[in-house]
Amino acid sequence: MNCLLSAKPIPNRERLIMALDVPDIEQAKALVVEIGDSVCFYKIGLELFMSGGYFEFIGWLKERDKKVFVDLKFFDVPETVGRAVRALNGTGVEFTTVHGNDAIMQAAAREKGSVKILAVTVLTSLDRGDLDDLGFDCDVEKLVVSRARRALALGCDGVISSGLEVPVLRKEIDNKLLVISPGIRPVENRPEDDQKRVVSVEQAFRNGADYIVVGRPIRDAPDRKEAAERVQRQIDSVFGG
Repeated sequence: MNCLLSAKPIPNRERLIMALDVPDIEQAKALVVEIGDSVCFYKIGLELFMSGGYFEFIGWLKERDKKVFVDLKFFDVPETVGRAVRALNGTGVEFTTVHGNDAIMQAAAREKGSVKILAVTVLTSLDRGDLDDLGFDCDVEKLVVSRARRALALGCDGVISSGLEVPVLRKEIDNKLLVISPGIRPVENRPEDDQKRVVSVEQAFRNGADYIVVGRPIRDAPDRKEAAERVQRQIDSVFGG
């Protein structure tokens, strides 16, 4: 077994987090019902937040014993971010994301309560050219490691990172850091896909990821439940189960 495989006591079926990237809550509920017990952990982001009924939907998911990852990438005045994170306490949310400087991450960590704070390193929709455009004159790996190291020191629990950079994170940073890898493509990436730094399910976990986030490959499949089960079987093949 690859030495980079996560040794954290996470049930195999919870390692798959499905991104509910749909326009409204009713479509999200229908998708959850359709997939049933093939997914037990869901990520809900900005699109659903803007559609209304976000917190009620969190409650609906918790009533069905689903784990919830609130992905709003908080980036604002540190005090505002701290208060936003505080508002999640008591909702049963497992994870939330911040995307900012040291003061923002520190404010989020200070108010996290039972919610685990995940710092975004470099979005998987960005490549080297995009970072140049943003003024980051450094290697992607170095930027990811730098942001992850600071996040852990400031009290964050983990990071969002492409599976491509997870091996260097495991080498350079304490293994207690949670690593959640989006941009997972169980099949060949489509030309129109806006995710650029992608990996397969197996590669992400063999590189050391604790969780993966999968959205469109399940949402857009002809049989969504089977697509989710296919990912679960890939996870079992890596970890045993």
